[in-house]
Amino acid sequence: MPPLIEAHGLTKKFRQAVKEPGLAGALKHFFVRQYRDKLAVDHIDLAIEPGESVAYLGPNGAGKSTTIKMLTGILVPSSGSLIVNGLVPYEKRQRNARNIGVVFGQRTQLWWDIPVVESFNLARDMYEIPADRYKKNLGEFTEMLGLAEFMNVPAAKISLGQRMRADLCMALLHDPRILYLDEPTIGLDIAVKDSIRKFVRARVEEYGTTVMLTTHDLGDIEDICRRIVIIDNGKIIHDGDLATLKDTYARDRVIHFQLARPAESMAAICQKLPACEVASDGLRLSVRFDRFEHAAGEIAGAVMPLVEVIDFRIDEPEVEDLIRRVYLGQLSLAPGDEPELRSAKPAVVAEA
Repeated sequence: MPPLIEAHGLTKKFRQAVKEPGLAGALKHFFVRQYRDKLAVDHIDLAIEPGESVAYLGPNGAGKSTTIKMLTGILVPSSGSLIVNGLVPYEKRQRNARNIGVVFGQRTQLWWDIPVVESFNLARDMYEIPADRYKKNLGEFTEMLGLAEFMNVPAAKISLGQRMRADLCMALLHDPRILYLDEPTIGLDIAVKDSIRKFVRARVEEYGTTVMLTTHDLGDIEDICRRIVIIDNGKIIHDGDLATLKDTYARDRVIHFQLARPAESMAAICQKLPACEVASDGLRLSVRFDRFEHAAGEIAGAVMPLVEVIDFRIDEPEVEDLIRRVYLGQLSLAPGDEPELRSAKPAVVAEA
C-alpha cells in the first residue's frame, strides 16, 4: 500500500518586500521596489502511512504551518511533488477537503453567532453526510467530548476548552482519513487536555485515522504520537519513532540520593563509578549514568555501602528536555550521525 501522504523535494518560497524604515523608505520603495525570497520549506521528503500518528515539530518559523497549508491545499508548492490520499491537494481542493479534518488551536470552524449544534448541522449539509452516519457520529462525539452542556449555546459564549472540543467534533463528523491538528490544546487546562488526547488516541487506535500534529506541548506528543519529525529552517533534521529518539539522544538517567550525613569520601564513590558523573551537595548526592551501560540497581549497589542513604529517586530522560536542546541549537540530530552536543554537557546534576 502506498503512503497516504507522500512529498518529494517539497519546497515553498515566499517573496518578501524589502523596505527601509520611515517615510523616506516607504517613498523609495514606492518608486524602486526591492524583494527577497524567503525559503520557508526547503526540499523536504516525507512519507506517512495510513493509521500513523506523527508529531511534526520545530521552533517558531521552522516551516510547520507552511507544510500543513500545502498538505491541505491552501498553498501551492514552489517546487517538488505532493500526493495526499492519491490527490494533488491544490489541484483537487474540494475532493481533498472531504478526506481531511483540520483543527487550528487559535482559529475556529464554528459559526460565531449561532448555537454549536447548528454549526454541526451546516457541516452535515456541506459534506453531504448521510443522516444515519451523522446521527451516530454526533451521538458518539457528544458523549466522548462532553458536548451536551453547551450544544445549544452560541459559539461566542462558550469557553476556550469547550470550543476546542466542539472544533474537534466538527473536524471529524465526516469521518476523514486524515486529521491535521495545529496546537489543539493551546491554553487549555489539564482536564480538557486529557479528554482531547484520549479522544484523538481512540480515533487512531479504533478507526485507523491518520494524525499529523504540530504542537509545543510535549504531553500531546507522548500521549498521541509514536513518530516524531523535527523541522528547522525549512529542513527535516530528524524523522523516527519516539522510543528511538529517546534511546539515541536521551541515554542518561540520574539517581538522586538523600543522605543521613554528608559523604565523607567523594573520591571512593567516583572510583567505583568511573564512567558516571557524580555530584554532591551536602545531604544530596546525584549520579548521572548511561542507562544502556549501567542498571539503576548497579549504581545503587555501588553507592549505598559508602554512604548512609535515607531515600532516593530516579529521573528518567525527558523528551521535552531533548527537543528543547534541539530548539536551542545545543544538539544536532543529523540522520545517521551520533548526537553532537554544541555546548558543554553540565557535569553537576544536583537536586534544587
